[in-house]
Amino acid sequence: MGLVSAKEMLVKARKEGYAVGQFNINNLEWTKAILTAAEDNQSPVILGVSEGAGKYMVGFNTVVAMVTNMMETMKITVPVALHLDHGSYEGARACIEAGFTSVMFDGSHYPIEENIHKTKEIVKYATEHGISVEAEVGSIGGEEDGVTGTGEVADPKECKMIADLGITMLAAGIGNIHGKYPDNWQGLNMEVLKEIGETTDEIPLVLHGGTGIPDDMVKEAISYGVSKINVNTECQLVFAEATRKYIEEGHDLKGKGFDPRKLLKPGSDAIIKVVKEKMDLFGSSFKA
Repeated sequence: MGLVSAKEMLVKARKEGYAVGQFNINNLEWTKAILTAAEDNQSPVILGVSEGAGKYMVGFNTVVAMVTNMMETMKITVPVALHLDHGSYEGARACIEAGFTSVMFDGSHYPIEENIHKTKEIVKYATEHGISVEAEVGSIGGEEDGVTGTGEVADPKECKMIADLGITMLAAGIGNIHGKYPDNWQGLNMEVLKEIGETTDEIPLVLHGGTGIPDDMVKEAISYGVSKINVNTECQLVFAEATRKYIEEGHDLKGKGFDPRKLLKPGSDAIIKVVKEKMDLFGSSFKA
């Protein structure tokens, strides 16, 4: 199975009451680990790519070629979407042209009128190519790959305005943040999330900042229409921890350095474990 739009998998998730995980990729090892977990769990999956990660991996065309060839070689049978995460207007258009099957245009930092205008243009261009589109209202707190948000709570009326533009999925700020949650975090604003879910014609909703949100809160969010949950920080943390431990244990080649394939394996295995656990929590395991 080749890359697919995220639309069908998310509409199904919203209808059946579970969420599909988006796990960001940064290199070959992360991509292989996430695809392995998805195939093992028979779960649809969304591979997220920030613009910064795209540049690191030598451009969007390189990312598309890497992912499609890995899927073919690994004989991946589950639905996989390749998605631009928190994209700019220019970045979204570039990813559509490169062969991504889903893009996020993050216009949340613009006034609502400009967000609407730019989102409408991206939807038109993406629709011509059969690509799913995510838009955002109310910035997500914290910072991820240079994209910073103050964590404002979205206005349900503005969410409705953006949802009516023909987007596939909607990310709305409800107190969620990128990175680790502070000890004094107040939790997700479920009242606003519920209102957004009721006023946007059952469009699949997206929860960014999926690392550190309590399991019961995740399940409640899914019950209000969250159909896609983004996880990145937790993968970063476990990958770094496992790699650091491997180095500290002294697995070098008799003082000649480390075999990079062996060095990165513990971190990759740790990511596989996290991804499988999240898929089980989100309810997407065995939904392919």
